[in-house]
Amino acid sequence: MPNPELQRINSFLTTFARRQAARTVDLPGGFAVYDDAFAHSRANNQVVIDTAVDSGAVPAIAEEALGHLPHRLISVLDDEVAMACAEPLIRAGYTHSTYLVMLHAGPVPAGGPAEEMDLDAIRVPLARRWRGLLPDVGDEVVRHLVDRREARRRGADVVHFLGARTEEGEVASWADLYLDPATGTAQIEDLITSEAHLGRGYADAVLTTALRLAAGKGCGTRFLTADATDWPRHWYERRGFSVIGRSHCFERG
Repeated sequence: MPNPELQRINSFLTTFARRQAARTVDLPGGFAVYDDAFAHSRANNQVVIDTAVDSGAVPAIAEEALGHLPHRLISVLDDEVAMACAEPLIRAGYTHSTYLVMLHAGPVPAGGPAEEMDLDAIRVPLARRWRGLLPDVGDEVVRHLVDRREARRRGADVVHFLGARTEEGEVASWADLYLDPATGTAQIEDLITSEAHLGRGYADAVLTTALRLAAGKGCGTRFLTADATDWPRHWYERRGFSVIGRSHCFERG
C-alpha cells in the first residue's frame, strides 16, 4: 500500500512547484515550470514528472519542453517511475541524483532561538555561499540563485525565511519553511550554515524553530529532503527524522 504521508508530501511538492512558477505547461506524466526572471535557475525552469509515464519518451518530452535552455533538469517524485526512467535518461547524457524524503517523527523540541527575516537579511551570506559552491559562474547567475527565493513565497499558503544570528548580529544559518495548514503539511528547505560558523549550533536553532512553528500551525507532516549520498541525512536522523521515500533528479548541461 502507498504510504499516505509520502502521498501527502508528493502532492504538496507538486502543488508548490506549480504555484511558484511564473507559468506552467502540462506534459505527459507531469508538467514543465518556467520563470524567465530566473532563467539561470534550474529549479525554476524544469520538468516535473509526478505520475506514470512512458519512460522511454521522457528524454524527448524534456527536450521539447526545455530545448530553449542551456540546461535540462527533470524531477521525478515517484521512486518506481524514476527507476524506470533512469536508463533512458542516463543513455541520453543525464546524471542521476537521489534524494531522501525524511519525515520528522520525534517530539517537537522546545524553544528555538532563530527568527523570521526577509530575503535582504540573508542575501549577503547566501550569495557568498553560492560563490563558494559555483566559483566559475558570473554575477547574474548568483543573483538569480539568490533572488529566486522571493518567488518561493508564491509556493505555499505560509512561507517563512528563518535565520539564526551570531552575538554580533551576523546571520550564521538559515532555511525556508513552507506551511500548508489545510493539509497539515510543512517542508523545511535549504537549511544552510555559513562555513565560518559550522559546528556551533546555529543550524540546530533554525531547525528547532522551524519544527516548533510547523507544529504550532497544526502541521503533523513535517518533512525535508536530503541528498542520499551526503552526511546531513545522518544529522537529520539524530534529530528525529526518518526516511520514508525517495525522489530523483536527472540533470544535463
